[in-house]
Amino acid sequence: MSVVTKWGSADDGVVLVTGGARGIGAAVVRAFAETGRRVVAADVREDVLAEEVAGLVAGGLDVHACAVDVTSAPAVETAVSDVEDRHGSVSVLVNGAGVLRTGEVTGLSDTDWQDMFAVNTTGVFLVSRAVARRMVPRRAGSIVTVSSNAGGVPRVAMAGYAASKAAATMFTKSLGLELARYGIRCNVVAPGSTATPMLTGMGVSDDQLIGGSPETYKVGIPLGKLARPEDIADAVLYLASPAAGHVTLQEIYVDGGATLGVKA
Repeated sequence: MSVVTKWGSADDGVVLVTGGARGIGAAVVRAFAETGRRVVAADVREDVLAEEVAGLVAGGLDVHACAVDVTSAPAVETAVSDVEDRHGSVSVLVNGAGVLRTGEVTGLSDTDWQDMFAVNTTGVFLVSRAVARRMVPRRAGSIVTVSSNAGGVPRVAMAGYAASKAAATMFTKSLGLELARYGIRCNVVAPGSTATPMLTGMGVSDDQLIGGSPETYKVGIPLGKLARPEDIADAVLYLASPAAGHVTLQEIYVDGGATLGVKA
C-alpha cells in the first residue's frame, strides 16, 4: 500500500496516467488504484497495456485501459473525450509516457531526437492541453509530469533525452502558472536511475549506476541503491493528493541524492 492512502474514491474523478503499461507508469496506476480511485491507464502498447490492466482488475482494482498515441493531437483529443464520456471527469493527469535513446550528439540520429521530443515533450503538451481545457471550467484538478533528473543536470550521451525532459519540466511549471487562477496545480517528479525496463535497455550495470562514473563526470547514488518504480509513484501520489493542496510549480527529485540536491 502506498504512503498516501484512502484519500479519494471513484466519486472524486478519474486519474489518467499515460505510459501506464510498464515501469513507472504502471506503478503509478497501481498506487492510485490502491487508494480507491478509478484509474485509466493509457499507452500506445495496446497488448501490453491490456495484460497489465487485466491483472489489476483481477486484483479488485478499478482500472481501465485506453490505447492512445500521445504524439497525435487528434488521437489524444479523441481519447480524453472517450475517457470522460465512459469513466467520468479527469481530476488528475499523470504524464508518465516517455522514451529514452542514448548516444553522443555527434552520433545521435534525427529519428532518435525526434522520437524523444515527440513523446517526452509534445506528448506532455498534447495530453496536458486536452485535459486542462476540461479542468478549467471545473476549476479544479492536478497535473503531475514525470520528468528526469537529467533534465536539470548534464549527462554524457543523454543530451537529446535531457533536453526533451527539461522542456517538459518547464512546460509543466509554466502551465501551472497559467492554471493557478483556476485552482489547478501542476508539479513535476524527476526520477533518477530507476529499476525499469527503460533503464535495463541502457546496458549499464547497477554497480556502475550506483558507483558513478568519474570519466563522464557522473556522481553515483549516495543512498547506494536504485529507485523502485514505487518510490516514484509515491512522490506522484503525494503531489496529486490533498496533502499537497498548496503545492504547485514544484519539482521533486527522487534520485537517492544522485544530483546532490542541485537543480537547474
